[in-house]
Amino acid sequence: MASYRKVLVGTDGSTSSFRAVETAGRVAADAGAKLLLVSAYQPMPDRDRVRAGDQLGDLAYKVEGSTPADDALRAARERAIASGATDVEEIAVAGDPVDTLLELAGDHEVDLVVVGNRGLSTLTGRLLGSVPATLSHRARCDVLIVHTTDGK
Repeated sequence: MASYRKVLVGTDGSTSSFRAVETAGRVAADAGAKLLLVSAYQPMPDRDRVRAGDQLGDLAYKVEGSTPADDALRAARERAIASGATDVEEIAVAGDPVDTLLELAGDHEVDLVVVGNRGLSTLTGRLLGSVPATLSHRARCDVLIVHTTDGK
């Protein structure tokens, strides 16, 4: 089997997802692969359309050009580089995490998708399907599910 050339890892900025980023960084470093850091997010409502006094108005981004996804990707990049990755690209996309990861994996001809296991054993995950479980069934490339939870 040939070595991985492109590795994609999803992150939401959580400690759990950063563990997957660190593993993906090591895999990319070992293979000499490009690492794609991806954060899928739901866009905030347009501030002009939010009713006065509505709590959602208070959630609008305080700094222009910086979103939670951008912040997560910057932090993920630092972790990936500290884990050995050298060729790193950051991608923030508005959309569903599974659909986004699958679409980008296909568009970028990714050889390996890396995600954390968070959600695999939750009731919601069993009823609705979790990101790692759904990816493992739908991806057209290898999927590495990293044990990122401490079992609590």
